[in-house]
Amino acid sequence: MSMESASSSPSSTFVGFEYLVVRPVLAVVFVLSFISLWWWLAWKLVLVHVPLVQEIFGLRKKPAKPKPQTRRFFRFYDRINAHNWASQW
Repeated sequence: MSMESASSSPSSTFVGFEYLVVRPVLAVVFVLSFISLWWWLAWKLVLVHVPLVQEIFGLRKKPAKPKPQTRRFFRFYDRINAHNWASQW
């Protein structure tokens, strides 16, 4: 065996560095960016419209408008209440 084959060359040191450091770091960055992309899409398309999520993150800026009282049931109950109030006197 010669001395050259026993010593590690700079190219084999870089290959070892690549396998031990560069590839795992790139894999973690890829996975995190993939998750972040899908989380961002889900947030923009769905989650921002869910009332529970809006309350948790304080996104609801305007209060919800109450439904108008001109609906059929409101008129029915208003008529009953007016009748009951008139029958008391």
